[in-house]
Amino acid sequence: MKFEKFAARFALVVACSLMTATPAFAQFWQCVTYARQASGIELRGNAYTWWAQAEGRYERGHTPKQGAVLAFAASGKMRLGHVAMVSQIVSDREVLLTHANWSRPGRVEANVRAIDVSPNNDWTQVKVWYGPIGDLGTSVYPTKGFIYADRAPADSNDGFDAPVTIAQQDAKAANLIALAATQRF
Repeated sequence: MKFEKFAARFALVVACSLMTATPAFAQFWQCVTYARQASGIELRGNAYTWWAQAEGRYERGHTPKQGAVLAFAASGKMRLGHVAMVSQIVSDREVLLTHANWSRPGRVEANVRAIDVSPNNDWTQVKVWYGPIGDLGTSVYPTKGFIYADRAPADSNDGFDAPVTIAQQDAKAANLIALAATQRF
């Protein structure tokens, strides 16, 4: 009987130590957590709430800018919405996005293609590259627009801190994109 108890305890210790030895790249990312860390935009909650939360706190618009977050609206396929950071602008109707939890649950995808298919060229409808088919998906997703990493101008702000903040955000985004490049997709 003592051996059985010892074996059970030993198995429990081994199992616990294996759980703590999980490599860092095996982290499960949600889109909001990744977008917040990659962009420096300090919003919380489900992705579909980001557009409204950003009002008065961050500039918003319908023109893509590098480092901005594209806020997807809630829809039938995405009840909680989605957020993705613009990593590169290809043209006025095409960008590259870096985001998490899209094609593969919990994974980061860097520099995937997204195109504006909205009738008014205002980025309110997009198609996004989908990993399992290796191309743009067939679905069209509604979006609210872009949330820019620069904070909304305050009446008393003289703007002297802006270059430091932008440089810090650029460095943070570059580090996260480099981390994403090491992810196994």
